[in-house]
Amino acid sequence: MNSLMQRILEIAPVWVYVTVGLLVFAEDAIFVGFVIPGETAAVIGGIAASRGHVQLWAMILLVVVAAIAGDSVGYEVGRHFGTRILGMPALDRYRGRLDRAQDFLTRRGGWAVFLGRFTAFFRAVMPALVGTSRMPYLRFLAFNATGGIIWGAAFVVLGFVAGHSAEKLAATVGRGMTIAVVVIVVAAVVIWQVRERRHAKAVEAKYESAEEKR
Repeated sequence: MNSLMQRILEIAPVWVYVTVGLLVFAEDAIFVGFVIPGETAAVIGGIAASRGHVQLWAMILLVVVAAIAGDSVGYEVGRHFGTRILGMPALDRYRGRLDRAQDFLTRRGGWAVFLGRFTAFFRAVMPALVGTSRMPYLRFLAFNATGGIIWGAAFVVLGFVAGHSAEKLAATVGRGMTIAVVVIVVAAVVIWQVRERRHAKAVEAKYESAEEKR
């Protein structure tokens, strides 16, 4: 952890802004969210702010703007090329989840845009699905902006608080205990993600089985 923080602090502030902004933007604009969740970049930006390397208010503003802009580009991509892109063989492994996202959008409409911002897979594909569905852009933008503001501010502040907490913990109980706590937290996150993926696969299997019976 100390090594990661040191690397962040060694990067010029402007590059921290650029890197975080591009990752958050690209997550939805060009489906980078399949590989790197935007929360990771937002939290790192918050941690950098906790060390005084960048300004907290500027990082929040950057992440919010990048999130909204990325979704808007994803919407346009879906509007013009959505059917072709979503039918690509490369996405076949995600077909069950894409179908659920489409069903969620059909049932929830604009609220699917807002709620989808807080789920990694939905966040990556929802703008393109909405563009394909021809939802009016201003309606999409209203829900997109609301979700982007709440999501962006929350995860940057989370990183900011986590950065301060790590410093305080290290000063109180020492570096060894801090590393142990970090390892436990990381392990818990990994276990949670593994369980989440298993649950998602189980739901996909049930969904596909139900489709086959129709």
